[in-house]
Amino acid sequence: MTAAIACEGLTRRYGGVLAVDSLDLEIAAGEVFGFLGPNGAGKTTTIGMLVGVVIPTAGSARVAGLPIEDGAYRRRIGFLQQEPAIYGWMRGREFLDFIGRAHGLDAALRASRAGELLERFALTDAAGRKVAGYSDGMKKRLALAAALMSDPEILILDEPVNDLDPMGRREILEIIGSLCGDKTVLMSTHVLSDVDRVCTSVGIINQGKLLVNSTIEALRDRHARPVFSIDVEGDPAGLIPQLDAADYVASVRSLPDGLRVIARDEDRARRELPALVVASGLFLSSYRLERPRLEDIFVELVEGDGAS
Repeated sequence: MTAAIACEGLTRRYGGVLAVDSLDLEIAAGEVFGFLGPNGAGKTTTIGMLVGVVIPTAGSARVAGLPIEDGAYRRRIGFLQQEPAIYGWMRGREFLDFIGRAHGLDAALRASRAGELLERFALTDAAGRKVAGYSDGMKKRLALAAALMSDPEILILDEPVNDLDPMGRREILEIIGSLCGDKTVLMSTHVLSDVDRVCTSVGIINQGKLLVNSTIEALRDRHARPVFSIDVEGDPAGLIPQLDAADYVASVRSLPDGLRVIARDEDRARRELPALVVASGLFLSSYRLERPRLEDIFVELVEGDGAS
């Protein structure tokens, strides 16, 4: 099956800076794809090339089966930029109608689509108000509704929940998750919990290079090293050097609620970790074995890439 988005050797230089480095990427139709990386990793530059506002230095890409040099593909995508351009003097319904006109939709279809989207995004009651009076979450929902006005096959979202409060973030993520299987969604973010919550597959980029292109489950299976969460009463800082020195421990991370230990040898960790904690003089309040979180995998990959 043809990929919804496919990049081959996609590259962008800005003078001496290699922003995106020979990117090979495939996103299957119907996936909610999390494009994950630290700030400055190359996510926004990649998206700029895919939506046609940044010209690649080298390489190629196809979106909705069409090469990005063929502007016709833009009719088949919806795009939400990191800072959406919304005209505050317009009313909500008026803004969606304006977007529909830009896509060449007739009046009846514009009215029908706008009504459906306003209801879906819980904006019907605010549809007659000027957008300038909307909250940040309402503006983001309206911008996402606008990206869907043309009923696109592919939705490309650049940091769609950036700067939202927890309630606004949850609302937008629920909407994005509901699109799985109906549309292909590429969502860039640097927030790992957002990807864990709604995405079916993920690409991890760092310093312009793609480190991973995988389904979430396959990624977890590939990095299925045992992870122990340890909660203690007292300051565990003195315990960290001892854990680092243990040959059965791969890495240790300090968290607000304790320590997270990735083990090389699960059997030895099961036997020796509790004893090591107790010997350090700390009270062990909780000790459990967990599956690796996306955060653990991300840190491992990005730190390993930085060391290479």
